[in-house]
Amino acid sequence: MSVEPTPGAENMTGGRASEPDLFRINLVGLKTIVVREVRRVLRIWVQTIVPPAISMTLYFVIFGSLIGSRIGEMGGVPYTTFIAPGLIMMSVITNSFGNVVSSFFSGKLQLHLEETLVSPLSYTTIIMGYVAGGVLRGLAVAALVTVVASFFTELHVERPLITVSVVVLTAIVFSLAGLLNGIFAKSFDDISIIPTFVLAPLTYLGGVFFSISLLSPFWQTVALANPILYMVNAFRYGMLGSSDIPIGTAYAIILVALVGLFGAALVLLRRGIGTRA
Repeated sequence: MSVEPTPGAENMTGGRASEPDLFRINLVGLKTIVVREVRRVLRIWVQTIVPPAISMTLYFVIFGSLIGSRIGEMGGVPYTTFIAPGLIMMSVITNSFGNVVSSFFSGKLQLHLEETLVSPLSYTTIIMGYVAGGVLRGLAVAALVTVVASFFTELHVERPLITVSVVVLTAIVFSLAGLLNGIFAKSFDDISIIPTFVLAPLTYLGGVFFSISLLSPFWQTVALANPILYMVNAFRYGMLGSSDIPIGTAYAIILVALVGLFGAALVLLRRGIGTRA
């Protein structure tokens, strides 16, 4: 008498083992990381969302209302209107960077990052998850700062596609930069070095408060080495229609920075630099 094979017998004997759906695994993993990052931002919203809005309000009061009334116009628009895109971009840069570096370093410190790295998730998925969290926080703060700016000046977005694409690409770039900082950081002091000594000076000298046309030819050439200058001017071009930098050049710089930082983060994670004892 013949015996019918039980369902799944092939799997038990090794005949036909079902292959895991890696795409689905990575999709679920990506969603999990993004949801965790969003919940983290919302859970401590008093620290992540409110302070940037208060800081930008002070900038508008001091530079826009008090100093701006004496400066008059810059770039053919009132000074308060001129600095609004720069302040919005400043908030995007600092918050995208800060969100990822603090989250990634906390994962290293609390040892739950190791569980993520040994999971079936690809390194690309892990990077995308952390970057998505940084981008979402950056955009949320940017929206809030835009609302604040509307109380001090009239903002009309001249080119919506350029405006949105530049702010999203910039948030991605500095989220990746924050990830690199988090990879190399070994203490809480290490995650404040880059924002304090590199990011802040580059941001203030990146055309947020002035047009580089006011600088001497030598310092204009020096300013062109600052990548934030291209991002701020591209965003200002999208909102106000004026820029000190050709828009094509600005996009090229942003995309080169994005690809370079993503590649560096991928190589570092694959080699275990900064994530293995």
